[in-house]
Amino acid sequence: MGVNNNNITIRPPSVNCGGVCEKILRALPDWFGIEESLIQYVKDANTMPTIIVKDDDDFVGFLTIKKHFSETAEIHCMGILPQYHRKGIGKLLIKELENNLKNDGFKILQVKTISEESACKFYAQTREFYKSVGFIPLEVFPKLWDESNPCLQLVKQL
Repeated sequence: MGVNNNNITIRPPSVNCGGVCEKILRALPDWFGIEESLIQYVKDANTMPTIIVKDDDDFVGFLTIKKHFSETAEIHCMGILPQYHRKGIGKLLIKELENNLKNDGFKILQVKTISEESACKFYAQTREFYKSVGFIPLEVFPKLWDESNPCLQLVKQL
């Protein structure tokens, strides 16, 4: 692992996390450069369960959960400060989420991201990350968001 685990703490899912999430999202303009979407993710983190990761006293990552049904949930939004990319923080967040959801009886986890039809290298990294933690592609929705942002749905059995 690329970070000192002794300094890393994970806060269980809670609400009212918009302020923390906004700071992290604004540090990720290559992924969250559409202001309207960013503001909506911040609002959502105030009402949806959100897991927060800290390094000592610094907030470094988060994951917001959308529960669709009693057995299915979605990673609604996830962000990690750039200097913490590729250091195991994302995997820690996913593991914490999976444990939390399994304990509550959830069976399927999904995430949506930009599909391969987009040549964006940042979303190529995102797709690779999700595949590395066990997600598999299920379907592409070319116009769910808009034609320039074709949506890929990935799923994982818990």
